[in-house]
Amino acid sequence: MHFLDQAKIYLKSGAGGPGAVSFRREKYVEHGGPDGGNGGKGGDIVFEAVAGLNTLIDFRYAQHFKAARGAHGMGKDRTGAGAPDLEIQVPVGTQILSEDKEDVLADFTEVGQRVVLLEGGIGGRGNASYKTSTNRAPRQHQQGMPGEEMWVWLRLKLLADVGLLGLPNAGKSTFINQVSNAQAKVGDYAFTTLVPKLGVVRHKNREFVIADIPGLIEGAAEGAGIGDRFLGHIERCRVLIHLIDIAGADPVGAMRIVEGELEAYGAGLADKPRLVALNKLDLADEELGEGFAAELEAAGAAEVFRISGATGEGVERLLDAVLGYLPDRTTTETKGSEVEDESDSARPDWSPF
Repeated sequence: MHFLDQAKIYLKSGAGGPGAVSFRREKYVEHGGPDGGNGGKGGDIVFEAVAGLNTLIDFRYAQHFKAARGAHGMGKDRTGAGAPDLEIQVPVGTQILSEDKEDVLADFTEVGQRVVLLEGGIGGRGNASYKTSTNRAPRQHQQGMPGEEMWVWLRLKLLADVGLLGLPNAGKSTFINQVSNAQAKVGDYAFTTLVPKLGVVRHKNREFVIADIPGLIEGAAEGAGIGDRFLGHIERCRVLIHLIDIAGADPVGAMRIVEGELEAYGAGLADKPRLVALNKLDLADEELGEGFAAELEAAGAAEVFRISGATGEGVERLLDAVLGYLPDRTTTETKGSEVEDESDSARPDWSPF
């Protein structure tokens, strides 16, 4: 499945049905009065966040959504049937933005969350409702109210507890494969990750979701490389892991480039807790690792974790530090002493592909 994290769609709620003009026709009743019923209500446009979706690819092929119109009123004071609501399912983490992208109209953060974005029009009045003591045979009726319409943008921000970032080829894909159930593509070249990737990590009876985004380069905020469009997927993370390649020419420069792009992007990313990890320890000796770690700490890193995503060296200590930023909960315990099934088959598939 292809990954798509934004789409523009057209929405229109249903118009109300027109009221009826009708008069009572009954044997032996010489002057039947008005009995035209009201029209039915038009369908609403309803969005619902559902589990099992993690891409907006469906909206690439279906971009126009129109709810049905309410049925017209009928004689014998029969009200027209209301049209069914048009329900649109979106992944958890989806935001609905106005056409100019200035306003957030809805934000779906939980499974089952529902929002009525556009209401259907009210049905028109039939002539029976116009009857008065002085107007015994009204022939006027009311057309149904028109539905609402608008263009909106859907933007998906994947929900994850931990965000993984760094320069291209910093070893992020290898790391997420090491600690989670993800199967990210790994290659000895830049930008092996082209779209965000999610993985579920289980560590010390705790479970959390980690998100890997494409590598950043200097100038990403201005569109260089893949740009910074995928940084939105880590806006809601509780903590960020910044991987730095120990085999790179300038680890301190690499740290400052990413920090600068986070600052330029905004949205509070620069203020999020960030764990700096010096990766690919298996490619350098201990002296070099200690030297680079000291340089990074002198440049502002509170603590530097020396790890190897390929061998797993130092990874457990880094994950211990991550747990300190997550809510104190265990996901494998239930009420009483029951324990949920921890088999691989019980794990959800978090891959956005």
